[in-house]
Amino acid sequence: MYVGRFAPSPTGPLHAGSLVAALASWLDARSCGGQWLVRIEDVDTPRCSATAAQTILAQLAACGLAWDGDVLWQSARGQRYQRALTALLQRGLAYPCGCTRRDIAAALAAQGRQHERHGERPYPGTCREGLNGKPARTWRFHTKKYMENRASALMQQALPAIFLMNEHLLHWQDRRLGAQRQDVAREVGDFILRRADGLWAYQLAVVVDDGEQGVTDVVRGEDLADNTPRQMLLQAALGLPTPRYLHLPLVRAADGEKLSKQQGAPAIDVSRPLLALAQAAAALGLPAAPETSTPPDALAFWRAAWPHFYNRAP
Repeated sequence: MYVGRFAPSPTGPLHAGSLVAALASWLDARSCGGQWLVRIEDVDTPRCSATAAQTILAQLAACGLAWDGDVLWQSARGQRYQRALTALLQRGLAYPCGCTRRDIAAALAAQGRQHERHGERPYPGTCREGLNGKPARTWRFHTKKYMENRASALMQQALPAIFLMNEHLLHWQDRRLGAQRQDVAREVGDFILRRADGLWAYQLAVVVDDGEQGVTDVVRGEDLADNTPRQMLLQAALGLPTPRYLHLPLVRAADGEKLSKQQGAPAIDVSRPLLALAQAAAALGLPAAPETSTPPDALAFWRAAWPHFYNRAP
């Protein structure tokens, strides 16, 4: 059975770009009679607010995007994330790290590596063999070790038909972007599972939550496609199924930058839900609903049209 989800971070209300993701994931689920869940990704508690979360839920309801079951709140799930981290530590697939950003930059410079991907430096593995007297600041996934042990029974069980690896590259298939690949060990390194401030990293939380909720399909913006290989590795390492992925085109401002709350993107106007939904549908390339449509009529129209625009095959 199809299970999809919309998982906003409540750092502000929904804007035009986030409504596109909400509408697309809702249409993908409803067009095949599947479930659509809502998860509030408020694990980054200093940046999130309960007020913003309630605003988002009210905006979804005003647009007719009804969800199934109870809303899941990441801020209440720390014990689940700790169990996952403990399981990885026990298998030698995670370790504590004492490095600061300055330490990482110095280690990369010593290796002659200056490249930064999206402002993030790939971790060079300094603490893999121990902290050398430094206090633990973060906990990291042992990407290199896991890639080297890719032929384990767990990997063989988790990988077929979803993604493939050789010694260096992880290959996967996106429903819109097509064939993708990433050298996770070199481009990302051993990524963070728990941050220096004690908060849980997005990569671990989203994998645990998707697994527990039985999510079969993830529909989200293409700016998150770069995260997918890390999440696939964690899914396999934790014995969780890998969903199908569909990464959507981004809604951009006049200057070409992605619309975001950080850059002050305005909230959608829920007093005119049909207009907001029509703009989101247009951004997805869907046809215009009949002029006499109500919001429920328009949603039904786009639900019927959806399979012709976004194939569900992996």
